[in-house]
Amino acid sequence: MSALFQPFRLRDLTVPNRVWMAPMCQYSAAPEGPDAGVPNDWHFAHYAARAAGGTGLILTEATAVAPEGRISPYDLGIWNDTQVEAFRRITRFLVSQGTVPGIQLAHSGRKAATDRPWKGGAPVGPDAYGWQPVAPSPVAFDERHPVPDELTVAQIHEIVGQFTEAARRALSAGFEVAEIHGAHGYLINEFLSPHSNHRTDAYGGSYENRTRFALEVVDAVREVWPDDKPLFFRISATDWLDDGGWTADDTVRFAADLQAHGIDLLDVSTGGNVSGAGIPTGPGYQVPFAARVKAETPLSVAAVGLITDAEQAEKILANDEADAVLLGRELLRSPSWARHAARELGGDVHVPDQYHRSV
Repeated sequence: MSALFQPFRLRDLTVPNRVWMAPMCQYSAAPEGPDAGVPNDWHFAHYAARAAGGTGLILTEATAVAPEGRISPYDLGIWNDTQVEAFRRITRFLVSQGTVPGIQLAHSGRKAATDRPWKGGAPVGPDAYGWQPVAPSPVAFDERHPVPDELTVAQIHEIVGQFTEAARRALSAGFEVAEIHGAHGYLINEFLSPHSNHRTDAYGGSYENRTRFALEVVDAVREVWPDDKPLFFRISATDWLDDGGWTADDTVRFAADLQAHGIDLLDVSTGGNVSGAGIPTGPGYQVPFAARVKAETPLSVAAVGLITDAEQAEKILANDEADAVLLGRELLRSPSWARHAARELGGDVHVPDQYHRSV
């Protein structure tokens, strides 16, 4: 049988297949007012289409734990109950299609307050719904971004609390998986990497200090996230720097720490913390980083990055390089990718009754 269409069990949760949807921001929420950060009809249609297409697990876009944690003013959030109620509509539909609903909890740090990509993605100020970003150190991401305010220890503790409350709300909203966003140059990744973390207190300097904030967030979320539900962590396995950054060796070491603190699966991506880093992209270019974590630790792993066809995805799993694959742009192009792949590989996948004539 196809490895891609075998169920996958984590704690008490069984995901029906290994075709999962990666978080992808839609930049489509209201930027201010009572509907700020609230999922709307666009988000419902976006996620519902992929669930009807047979995707086993869907992770929402980076969902901010606080208003200033959004990447753009148009991102989703889960800092209030209005957002929770709107998410319930989405999670109910996903569950009705046999899809596991997951949420990515995020804080964007120094890369916050940017415009929508199709508007250029430049940082925006208060006149365009923007705000002053924060970070572990007053180091701008690039020449376009403002210098962020350095977080005080009290503010760090406050953000840990925001992750806690966001996890509580995610549970109330009907999510069965929570993922902590520690990748792509956003706040947790900024703390992990010596490239962006220049602190000299308990949150900077040594490996143990730079990983402290991430593990405090994990502990806080795990404390309120039920024991029977899995918790994921997304990581950038490398900054793609020759020296002075986060490395693949760090990732393998950190994977063991994360597992000890209650993480069930590592979602392995790369990059995003260094402007202009030379990243040698190509089909499956990030899979070797996932494969190394899987080979050197007992932690479950998902691979992501230019995984586009069924045979390629099947080979990743058959070679034991990952336990699941996360598709991004390919699911934007083809919402029913899982159903097409099942037909190609001889696997079984949920098909809505209304779509049976397409089988």
